[in-house]
Amino acid sequence: MEFLKIIKNGETKTVEFKETLPQKKQIIETVTAFSNTSGGKLFIGISKKGKIVGISREIDIFEQQDKIISLIHDSIYPNVMPEIYTVNIENKTIIVIEVFRGNLLPYFLKSKGKNNGTYIRVGATNRKASIENIIELERQKRNTSFDEEINYEHSLKKFELDFLKNEFKKIGKPFNQEKLKNLKLIKNENNKEVPTNALLILAGIFENNKIKCARFKGKTPEIFIDRKEFEGNIFDILKNTENFLKNHLDLKGEINGMQRTDTYEIPMPAIREALVNALIHRDYSNMGRDIKVAVFDHAVNIVSPGGFPSTITFEDIMQGRSEVRNKILARVFKELNYIEQWGTGINRIIKLCMENNLRKPIITEKGDFVDIILFRAEKIDSVNNGNEKYIIGYAGKCRKVPESAGKKLIINSQKDTIISYIAKNNYITSKIVQKLLDVKERRARDILKEMVEEKIILKIGNSRNTKYIIKQ
Repeated sequence: MEFLKIIKNGETKTVEFKETLPQKKQIIETVTAFSNTSGGKLFIGISKKGKIVGISREIDIFEQQDKIISLIHDSIYPNVMPEIYTVNIENKTIIVIEVFRGNLLPYFLKSKGKNNGTYIRVGATNRKASIENIIELERQKRNTSFDEEINYEHSLKKFELDFLKNEFKKIGKPFNQEKLKNLKLIKNENNKEVPTNALLILAGIFENNKIKCARFKGKTPEIFIDRKEFEGNIFDILKNTENFLKNHLDLKGEINGMQRTDTYEIPMPAIREALVNALIHRDYSNMGRDIKVAVFDHAVNIVSPGGFPSTITFEDIMQGRSEVRNKILARVFKELNYIEQWGTGINRIIKLCMENNLRKPIITEKGDFVDIILFRAEKIDSVNNGNEKYIIGYAGKCRKVPESAGKKLIINSQKDTIISYIAKNNYITSKIVQKLLDVKERRARDILKEMVEEKIILKIGNSRNTKYIIKQ
C-alpha cells in the first residue's frame, strides 16, 4: 500500500520512474542527485505517468542488481551505498533503488569531476549543480549555513544598528555588543570583530535584500494596478510589505455588543507568518533573485527563492519537522518573538486560514523556490439587476453571468472561472481547465462532467477534439 501511494503521487524530488532499465548515465545521475539532496527512490518498471508495467520476465533480476551496484560503486565519488530490492505490485516485479542522503557532500561522477559531475534534485528532475550549489553542499557538509559565514568585505564601522536596538527595545530586552556576539551576528577573527552574513542580511546590505510587491488586475500577472519594491533593513521590509497587502485587501466588520471590529479578509497573522518564513528560509546565497509578493483578485501569492532545505520534504514539514536554512536569522527572529515555536509555521498558516472559512492555502516547492498561495475571501451572494444576473466572487468583485448560462446560479469559483473563460473564448477544453484551475486531468474532467449534468455547458465532439460551450 505504501508503494502504491508513492506511485499515485507521481514523480517528485524523492521519486523517479523508469519504464525499462535506463541507460547507465541516467542511473548514476539520479543516484548522485538523490545523494546530494533528500535521498529518494528510483522505480524501474513504472512509466512516467505512473503506470505499473513491471520488468520483463526475460531479465535476470539478480544479475541486474549486481550490475547496478557495481556501476554505482565504480562511477560515483565518494562511495554511495544504496539499497536495491524488488517489490511485487499488482503481480508485476518492480526494481527499487533506494538512495539515502549522504554525509560526505558533494557526491559527483568520477568521470566528470566535482565541478562538472555534481548533480542535485530540483523538483522531479536532475540538474547539474552550479558552483554556488556545490559551495552550498560543502557548507552543509560542515553543518554551516550561509548566514553564519564571516563577511570580510564589510567593516563593522559602516553599520547603523539602531534598527536592531529598536526591535529589542520593543520587547524590553537589552541590546549591546555582547548580544551581537551571543547571536553570532559578529565574530572574533584574529582579535578583530567582523560581521557575519546574517548581520548584512538584517541590515539590508546585500543586493537581493528586497521584496517586490505587485497588485494585478484579475487572476493573472498581466495588468499592473500597483507595484512597489521595498529595500532596507529586514524589519522595515517586513512592515512595508504588510502595509502594501493591507492596502489591497478587503476589511470585514463584525459587531460585538456596541463594539465594531474590523479584520482583513486573510488573517494578518497568517500573512505575517508566511512573510517571516520567506525572509528567514530563503536562499540568500543566490544574489540574482528576491522575494516576490503578488495580490490577485482571488489570492495573495508569495514566492521565495530556494526550495525546501535539502534534508526534508514537504511531508516532513507538515508533520512538524523543522530544518532551518539560515540559522542565525532564525535565532534572531525567535529572540524577537516573530517565531512562536519551531516547526509550526506552515500548519499555523493553514489553520488560521481555514478557521476564517477560507480555502486551504496551497504551499508547494516548485523547482528551486517555494510558492505560497493564500486565498482571499470568497463570497457567494447573488445580485439581480433587471433581467441581468450577477455573482459576487472573490474579493467582492461583481461579475455578470452570461444569459446563455441558464437559470442556475454559478457560485462555485472554479465553475465561475470556466464560465468566464468560455464567455471570452467561445469554448474550453479539459486541458485548458487543467492549466486554468491548476488541477489534475481527472479533476478537470469531473468538474466539466458536473457542469454538463447541471446543464450549464454542452459537450461537443469526441476524444481529443472534445470541446465545451455555453448551453444555449
